[in-house]
Amino acid sequence: MQLVALNELGQAGRAASVVLAASATAQRNAALQALARRLRRPLPALDAANALDLQAAVDLDAPLRDRLKLDARILATLAEGCEQIAALPDPVGEITQLRRRPSGIQVGQMRVPLGAFGMIYESRPNVTIEAASLAIKSGNACILRGGSEALQSNRVLVELVQDSLEEAGLPRECVQLIASADRAAVGWLLGAAEYIDLIIPRGGKGLIERVSREARVPVLKHLDGNCHSYVDAHADLDQALRVVDNAKTQKVSPCNATESLLVHRAVAAAFLPRLAALWAPKGLTFHACPDSLPLLGARAVPATEADWDAEYLSLDISVKQVDSLDAAIAHINRHGSHHTDAILTTHHPSAMRFLREVDSASVMVNASTRFADGFEYGLGAEIGISTDKLHARGPVGLEGLTSLKWVVLGEGQIRC
Repeated sequence: MQLVALNELGQAGRAASVVLAASATAQRNAALQALARRLRRPLPALDAANALDLQAAVDLDAPLRDRLKLDARILATLAEGCEQIAALPDPVGEITQLRRRPSGIQVGQMRVPLGAFGMIYESRPNVTIEAASLAIKSGNACILRGGSEALQSNRVLVELVQDSLEEAGLPRECVQLIASADRAAVGWLLGAAEYIDLIIPRGGKGLIERVSREARVPVLKHLDGNCHSYVDAHADLDQALRVVDNAKTQKVSPCNATESLLVHRAVAAAFLPRLAALWAPKGLTFHACPDSLPLLGARAVPATEADWDAEYLSLDISVKQVDSLDAAIAHINRHGSHHTDAILTTHHPSAMRFLREVDSASVMVNASTRFADGFEYGLGAEIGISTDKLHARGPVGLEGLTSLKWVVLGEGQIRC
């Protein structure tokens, strides 16, 4: 894609962002509701485009092909996400913390759109709708650059979004797609500081490292999803078995699937053989510490040091016994990716310590790590998950796509 065409894309997006930021809440909601209606209709063009993408992606690994697929269930979930976002309170223009100063002025903060963001992602055409819907509601324009493996699907999805924007009286250029597999387009997006206020990468570690290294604008990111589930000495083992099973096997490809299992030594002999029996038909491989190997049966292999840091995205999991809650927390903070970690326990003080001391974007008690998701958190959808500590952390929804500016309300006051 030529530089001139990319700059025109950027200029159009910046101009559209001004219109979108000034639009009424009802108008943005109308665009989202129109998009939800379109996603619920029969979409033969989308079915054909997705089939072409899947056919071309025959050599991709199974988790990547799984992320590429669009079916009626996924489209219904995306439509529901659009409707949820439309129903959420509009953060744009909200004034908070308004307080009167001794001078008589009132000082507060107003939530405003960032302006325009760029999104770079791989293999997941559902991200196209999630990013577009959050952009529309938060008053931001966006320029999307999906992976080449989903190009045909993304073309059709963005056309659906643009038709919905037009139906609501908003510029089609509020949401645009870089419809090219040329890698130079990524370089342009990373350097387009005059058009882009935030870059959001979603994909493999290599992509995110490149974006972090080369971007000339702020980046919202997480590198890995090495999520932990810790079965405490005070765990309800029936509950823990059910939750850990879901956290790992409900779907193995997402970044919020549990990749590392820690078990307190006091319950390991009672818990691990039950888990091994449950997972034997599912074909999981345990990368286990020496003490856990004899408890896990034939599908256990000795863990290496690298296994404690691994994001498998497959039917593999690391397993380690620990002697205490302190040891579990220390292991997670050293080897985890600061994404999502959970404790299974009936002991309230242990649960509260885990919540306070585990340094992750999402920390859970007696729940599957698979809940670390914008849809499940009530955000309607998420633009991504951030493990950074500034601006936004964890699943990023509407508020994460806005900023704050100070506002002052006066009645003619002058400073003495």
